[in-house]
Amino acid sequence: MAATGCVFHRILTRSRPSRPGPNKASSSSPVVCREFLSVVDLQRYSRDQGSSVYFPQAVLSGEDLYDVTLTDGDCRLRVTLDPGLNRLVERNVLRPGSVLRNATFTPSMAAQLPECPRASEDRDSYRLLSVEVTDGAAGEEEEEEEGGVQRVEVDRDSLPWFGSSEPTDPLVPLRANRSVFLPLWNNVDDSGPAWSEAPPPEEEEDEEEEEARRPAVTVSELRDSFLSGRRGVARGAVQHQLIVRIINKSHLMYYGRTDRNYDCPYKAVLEVCDRTGSVCVVLWNSVCVSWYRRLKPGDIISLRRYRVKLHYQAEPDDIEISVNSRNPAARISVLPESSVSPDCLPAEPTYSFHTSKELLDRPHGVVCDVIGLLTFSGRPERIRSKDGRGAELLEYRWLQLEDGTSNQPIMVKLFSTSQPESHQKLHPLSVVVCSRLKLIRAADRTDVGFYLTNTTYTQVYCTGLGHHSEMSYRKLRPVRQFLQWLRSQEDEQVLSRALIGGFFIHPPPPVSLETYMKDRRGEPGFLRGAELQREMERLCYRERCTFCVQATVTVVTYSRRGEEDRCLFWTDRASPLSPSSPSSLLSKSSPHPPPSPSLSSSSSSLLPLPSTPRSFRPPLSSSSSFSPTSSAVSQLTPRPPDHAVGRKSWKRKQLLPAETPKKRHPSVTLQPEQNNKTVILFEASMEFLENVNADENDDDDDTSSFITAPLLPAFPSVAMETLPMRYDHAHREEQAAAVAMGGKGSVAGKFDFIPEDYYTLRLRALSDGVLVDVVFLPHSSSSSSSLLHHSNTWTSILSHGAFSSHTPAPSPADLIAMAAQLANQRLVCVLEACHLGGARTELILSRAFHLTD
Repeated sequence: MAATGCVFHRILTRSRPSRPGPNKASSSSPVVCREFLSVVDLQRYSRDQGSSVYFPQAVLSGEDLYDVTLTDGDCRLRVTLDPGLNRLVERNVLRPGSVLRNATFTPSMAAQLPECPRASEDRDSYRLLSVEVTDGAAGEEEEEEEGGVQRVEVDRDSLPWFGSSEPTDPLVPLRANRSVFLPLWNNVDDSGPAWSEAPPPEEEEDEEEEEARRPAVTVSELRDSFLSGRRGVARGAVQHQLIVRIINKSHLMYYGRTDRNYDCPYKAVLEVCDRTGSVCVVLWNSVCVSWYRRLKPGDIISLRRYRVKLHYQAEPDDIEISVNSRNPAARISVLPESSVSPDCLPAEPTYSFHTSKELLDRPHGVVCDVIGLLTFSGRPERIRSKDGRGAELLEYRWLQLEDGTSNQPIMVKLFSTSQPESHQKLHPLSVVVCSRLKLIRAADRTDVGFYLTNTTYTQVYCTGLGHHSEMSYRKLRPVRQFLQWLRSQEDEQVLSRALIGGFFIHPPPPVSLETYMKDRRGEPGFLRGAELQREMERLCYRERCTFCVQATVTVVTYSRRGEEDRCLFWTDRASPLSPSSPSSLLSKSSPHPPPSPSLSSSSSSLLPLPSTPRSFRPPLSSSSSFSPTSSAVSQLTPRPPDHAVGRKSWKRKQLLPAETPKKRHPSVTLQPEQNNKTVILFEASMEFLENVNADENDDDDDTSSFITAPLLPAFPSVAMETLPMRYDHAHREEQAAAVAMGGKGSVAGKFDFIPEDYYTLRLRALSDGVLVDVVFLPHSSSSSSSLLHHSNTWTSILSHGAFSSHTPAPSPADLIAMAAQLANQRLVCVLEACHLGGARTELILSRAFHLTD
């Protein structure tokens, strides 16, 4: 029963018509809720054959549907998002915690289709037709100004449901015949409490405790019987007990289709063996939900009531074992090794650990295992799958591992492995083991290093979850040698190079236009400026894509993060796209020390710049052009207060006093022992010896010693997600949450970014004159293909994507002064785009090649 003050009760009840008949749409007109609502939860699932019935006026172009749980502070309501609003979720505008206003609801069909056993015709069911997504803080502020009652934070899980809308237990989709939800950002991980690590109790009870257990059939006997056509094996369910050990475990595979009504369309593959041979066991449908998280490589399992089939991807003389929840309902049990007769005990899984030194000489495509100390954990991103449709987005992140055997780190492009908890714990200074990775080496390029990436059976194990103490690899010699090296390292030394998040590219693009165009064979060609804009608008949240445009540079700026109100810039005054003549301003001293002595030596003037380095602007008319002089080099200083903006907004722009102390790098230790320099790394290595299940207490009240100066809206700023953060072990959970998909919380002013300065280039597309602003990070080690020598001119810096490693980098003032080299140069620009949520799209210039006639 809803509370007396429930907004849903007041808005929806008065317009609710008499209940429609089964599967008949309501004729009630939509109603609009003008009050603020909050998004409690957001759940994704794929539509099925019957889903279109619920959206008679909508064009169902995508495969996804979303159920949204809303609250007004008094009660809760689950509604389905109209497919026309899906883009709000896909670009991370509508997300858990969002505040909504002017939400338009319409009654929908009572529940799911009649064939769904969870259908109920007596439930209140609504569809969200349109909505305004507002900032949470702004919503509360406006509510106060309008005299609304400020709601007190309550436990939302304890709130009653509106009317008869209380969902079933377990929770199921409202508009499709599915029994489980998909994670928001990929199709590989599991999602929701239905996926249990505990086996079904009824199946465990079936296995009686006994010793010296022996299988009733072996793998080789099953194979021989099936291939010889014996009736009991070839056509029916096999009742005989099979005892095998899991050698490898695949990620989850989702095969749901919009034209099929599969209830739980999942499968997973286990490579298993006994003493007579190996075989693949395929878990189907709800067996995955019940058992996938419970099973791991090294486990001994007992199978009964399964079917033997031809392996669909192997040679004609191979088989696979099919395990399903019906026809017949399979029986699975995990057995302790002590319960199996020693002469029937399957062999332990085998590993092929390779060090970074050994990988230098290994060929492309070799499959291996690696162990290393994590020193860089990249932000999660997504790319389009190359399965022909390109509809699915694959989530991945970059890891950098060190093992002490060479100066070359192990780079891993790690896609989802159906281990979301493990991926969340991939913090720097963790010991990480990745199994069954494939080595990728460029065929025609010797100037770039290799990297490793997933196979079907890749699994990842890291400190913090007790994985290492349970796995058999901890006894192997390569692992023991790595641990010996690890114990010789000091925390402070490793922390000095440990980073998390930020833009990263690997392998680096070529340094010549000819090689780059050869590598791009088969990819889309150069885009016009307007086409680039359309492509960026199509990107989904954290989707990464590479684009190429031909352009000239009209403006270059140098800024430091948090101090964008003062920067160096160069502008090509001969360009008709430049703003009108700048106004003179007296130079104001910066409250923070400049990055180089030459920063304050330029003349002072104000140049209006775009509000974001990712925005597009149409060409300006020739009437606003500069006089035909070559260029200007200036220093940007803070604006005087604009009284039209309002007193409150100017207060937010006040600069910090000059005596504000510079933040020190935090000293990170787990114990206040001054002489112990290896506390973090020692704890990481200890997990190989004992089972560590308790999480560390992370209640650290340490606050920053200063706050980053707020940004003036007229100047460009780099996104928080673009620059990597220096890893802070005491606040690792906060940092990880900030860079995660759907990142929560702000880290502005709390942590150090490496680097803190960056360049912004305004490009003018040669094809149509569209202006686009891009961020350039010449300090980034990921941009440089190798330690190549070049002259540190603008042409060579742009083609290499970084400063030369053999000579000192030019100061920002010198580089801005040299920017006149770029005037009227035609460039082939390689742009890395990544959508960061909402209206923010990161655009990084990774390479720019001089285009000669």
